[in-house]
Parts: sequence; structure tokens; C-alpha cells
Amino acid sequence: MRLVPRALVLAASCCLAAAAWAQAPIEIVPPAAQSPSPKPLPPEHRPQSKPAQPAAGRPERAGPAKPRPQPNAGSVAMPYAAPGTPSSEPDLAYAAYEGGKYLTAFEEATRRVNEKGDPKAMTLLGELYAHGFGVPRDDQKAIAWYSLAVDRGDREAIFELAMLRLAGRGGPRDREAATELLERAAKLGHVAASYNLALLYLEGREFDPDYGKAAGLLRAAANAGNPEAQYALAMLYKEGRGVLQDLAETARLLGSAARAGHLDAEVEYAIALFNGTGIGKDEAGAVALFRKAARQGSPIAQNRLARILAAGRGAPADPVGATKWHLIAKAAGESDPWLDAFVGNLKPAEREAGEKAAKPWIASLPPRT
Repeated sequence: MRLVPRALVLAASCCLAAAAWAQAPIEIVPPAAQSPSPKPLPPEHRPQSKPAQPAAGRPERAGPAKPRPQPNAGSVAMPYAAPGTPSSEPDLAYAAYEGGKYLTAFEEATRRVNEKGDPKAMTLLGELYAHGFGVPRDDQKAIAWYSLAVDRGDREAIFELAMLRLAGRGGPRDREAATELLERAAKLGHVAASYNLALLYLEGREFDPDYGKAAGLLRAAANAGNPEAQYALAMLYKEGRGVLQDLAETARLLGSAARAGHLDAEVEYAIALFNGTGIGKDEAGAVALFRKAARQGSPIAQNRLARILAAGRGAPADPVGATKWHLIAKAAGESDPWLDAFVGNLKPAEREAGEKAAKPWIASLPPRT
């Protein structure tokens, strides 16, 4: 599930002094003046149970991707029963939700609310209304259901309601209320709430910036395996903001986030590996990561890989490959005068081969704004 504002950005700078190669002018350095801009994450995935069977005679879509709103399955009686107690009953409502069977999820959640006063089912109904899954999107109904679940202490509902308040959906944007809700969810161990609250402490609008507080919240989320938090905390350790500067801890956190597929962390970790910053030097390992990140579309990784292939350091020299990746990175906005000169001095056949290899990549790039 996701409902997050994209405007929150991390305010901390992420630059370190450049670590140069022995052979100038080739350098593998962190991106100059770039902030790590971690994005708020969706809440942790709900536990999955045995999938529910579709209702007889009613076709339902498989998979949650690109759902089309369906007619409202009927009015829902607001629950008055006391919250249900945990049982061994399979969670058919969430199983249906995860399978993209939103009408089944709606009906099953409604049943659980009316029969048991189940706060998890209330949260699911809020989610269905918030996104228009199986029912028409209705922010007011989403807030009503989330609020009922919040009153019963459901941390997922607390987080989701905070995100609605931050986004100004269903009413005026209320950052103060959202912050209070995030703090409450974070105290209950909600990972995404800890991460988003940390961003608010770094942003410093609701209160003065507090890097120490942000670091503590990020650490909780990072320890729970959140790669965005691992990357953001690594940047604080890199700069010594809110924590003592620790390049070994920076590398450890970047490695964890990189292994989870965090693109920016892959690039930063590759740079650390190549330079031996906070970790043992491993040029071959760095090159493998640069290749991976380059293929995923990182202009920084593409530029660094082009320099590696031009110099033949950490990988065999490959002027055609260097030309290809330089032109792709340049088309995405990562200019490099040294590589311009390198490509300009190549044999025409090598340069043309590199240009040919770059064309399909460049054609697929989104228009630059």
C-alpha cells in the first residue's frame, strides 16, 4: 500500500572531498553538491495469508496493478461493536486485497467490521476508499475509516491518516496533525513512520532541524531493513550530521541498501569500494556495481563507468564502451569535458561504434525539462 507525499526531501548535503585516482585526471568521486533526497516509503507490507476464492459468478481482476474503479459494492454500516480479539481465522480480506480482488476484500472487511469491530478491517476499508480500489475513491470515507481504526490503536491506520493529512486530502493540509500521528506510529514501531518523521526533522518546518533526532529515527528504520533509511543514515554518517562521522558505518549502511537494490546507494557504495573509503578497496566489485547501476539508468554510474573503461582501471580498457556510456550519461545531463576530449581523440571507427551502441539508450530517455 502506498500513500505518500513526494515533496519531502532530505536537506543534508552528501558531499565528501574528492578522492582522486593515482592517474589524473580520472577521478571516481561522489556526485558534487548532490543531496541524497530519499523518498518517503510506503508502509511495510501486510502479512499475507491463504488467498481467498472469488465469489461465484463474479469476474475479478488478478493483481493490484492499474486497478479500474468498480461500482460501489453497497453501503457499509459504521461499526459499533468492540474491537475484535485476535484469532486463528485466516485474514481473507487482506489476502483478497493482495491478490487484486478488491470487491471480495471490501465485502470481507465489511463483514469483519460489522461482526467483530476489527480495526485492521477498518484500515483496509480506508485503504480501498483512499485509492479507489473496487469502490469509487472517496477521501472523506477513507478518513472516517482510518480514524475509527486510529481510535482503536492500529498503527497502520495512524500512518495512513498522517499521510492523508500531509497531502491535504479530504481537508486542509495539516502538517502539525500529521507530525503528531507520525510520532505516534513511530513509537508503535512503524518503520515508514519513523523514516518520514526523520525527514520532517531534517526539513525543519514544523520544528527546528534536529539531525540527532533524525538519525535516531532513521536508525530504527534502517535496523528494520528499510533501504531508504539505510541510505539516508549513511549520508548523515558520511557528513557527521547528528552523529560522529564514521566512514566505515557509511560503507556498511550503503552496502546494505545497495544489496536491497537502492540505486543511489549502489552508486555511492561502488564509489566507496573503488576508492577504498571506509571499506577494503575492491575495484572489480565496484565496476560490477557501476555496470548494474548504469544499466538501471543512473547517469552518475554511467559517467563513472565510462571513465573506468576509458582508463582501463578495474576493468579492461574499452574505448567503444566508454564512448557509449559517456554519450548516454551526457544525454541525461551528466557532462564531462575530459571524456569529450577522450572520445574526440578516438579512431573514427571506435567513436562511430560507441555512438551506434548509445543510440537506442538515448532514444529511450525521457525528455529533459
